[in-house]
Amino acid sequence: MSKRFSRRRALQIGTAGTLGYLFTGPAYSTRRAYGANEKIRVAGIGIGGKGESDITQASKFMEVVALCDIDDDRLNKRGETWPNAKKFFDYRVLFDQMAKDIDAVTVSTADHSHAPASIRAMKLGKHVYCQKPLTHTVAEARLMREVAAKEKVCTQMGNQGSALNGLRRAVELIHAGTIGAVREAHVWTNRPAQYWKQSPDITARPKEAPVPKGVHWEEFIGTAPMRPYAVAFAPRPAYHPHDWRGYWDFGTGALGDMACHTANMPFRALKLDAPIAVTAEAAEINAETFPAWAHIQYMYAARGDAPACTLHWYEGKKDGKTVLPPEELLGKLLKKGQRLSDSGAILVGDKGVLFSPNDYGGQFTFTPEKDFTGVQISKPEKTPEGVDKDHDTHMKKEWADAIKAGKPEMASSNFDYAGRLTEAMLLGNIAVRFAGKKLEWDAAKLRFTNNADATKLVSKEYRKGWELPSAN
Repeated sequence: MSKRFSRRRALQIGTAGTLGYLFTGPAYSTRRAYGANEKIRVAGIGIGGKGESDITQASKFMEVVALCDIDDDRLNKRGETWPNAKKFFDYRVLFDQMAKDIDAVTVSTADHSHAPASIRAMKLGKHVYCQKPLTHTVAEARLMREVAAKEKVCTQMGNQGSALNGLRRAVELIHAGTIGAVREAHVWTNRPAQYWKQSPDITARPKEAPVPKGVHWEEFIGTAPMRPYAVAFAPRPAYHPHDWRGYWDFGTGALGDMACHTANMPFRALKLDAPIAVTAEAAEINAETFPAWAHIQYMYAARGDAPACTLHWYEGKKDGKTVLPPEELLGKLLKKGQRLSDSGAILVGDKGVLFSPNDYGGQFTFTPEKDFTGVQISKPEKTPEGVDKDHDTHMKKEWADAIKAGKPEMASSNFDYAGRLTEAMLLGNIAVRFAGKKLEWDAAKLRFTNNADATKLVSKEYRKGWELPSAN
């Protein structure tokens, strides 16, 4: 670490620095009951981009008492909105200094910092709202679920579609057998092409550049192996504040970005959990970034009355053409002149097909239409007073209310569910590294039974000082 980093951290840590960071959990309980008009005290960890909207939404129902971000510009800008909130650039210091003064946190950092910050919070008895994907690795997703259950805290992942009546109606109708037994599902996304840089644009480590003033690079790197600040296409920064999602060390690619949204409805509707195997075809893999395109298949065994099925995931562009479900299937769903949506989901049943042309699965149709006349697609939505639909409902109606009631199960995407969804989806990022090979998955033991090298990618090593707290 440079002298500049050491001096700046020392100024922030103060006496807390003597405690070190071998995190063992609280020596006291911070959980409390809330009066009818009492506000939950919340800290925002990662407050730029999606984090800005997360802490802003939380502030409608909670009191913002602390802000944390590795970028001083973001921190100072958000600090103008909540001038009484204490500011930090290291979430470890926030917990050291304010453990008794906060009840909950929003975690909206780069993916690789989700689990370390969230698990520290939960082990202190704090309720957590964490952005999708829940974690950076499969093993972290399992640990997040275990810690949340052990600590009995209220949790929620930021896949807002979970709170939509439309998604819930789709799940209800599939459970009722409306389209019969479902043996295949297809989910696609237009990302990453329109959102961040990765392969094929980037195949080698970007060019090193000076760390911008006010960016705390040590804290951004966090658990990952140290690397210098860099620019990919001058003056476009390579990692912070945006393109980190395309790099293996920091993000989870298009799959991590969107599967927790777009695969959410099929995952619930088909009562999925851990697949028995996963396989992929993908573009060439490089050491820095996720591939330019991929088609991943998750294979599921029969589940009660539900037959075995395969969930297909499509992302990116191959030879200039977007990777999508089979044209024969799309031809049955799209009307003349209709353009396929940038993302969506299709469930193919014995009696018909459900087609959802959006990220959340909140809108959908059945095909062939003549066979489903009279089926009630939607139900009237009831939104609590003072709460907007979608995002606010997900945070207020479920997470904040769950905290007040002391009932984690009130949140539809609590870490018990979100951990299972994330764990399953992130297996696909391992499969693309072994394209063409079928990886057989043993969920109970968190390992692939036929590929030891693939099992090594289920978890990762953590940089000294940024180790992941244990579940114990």
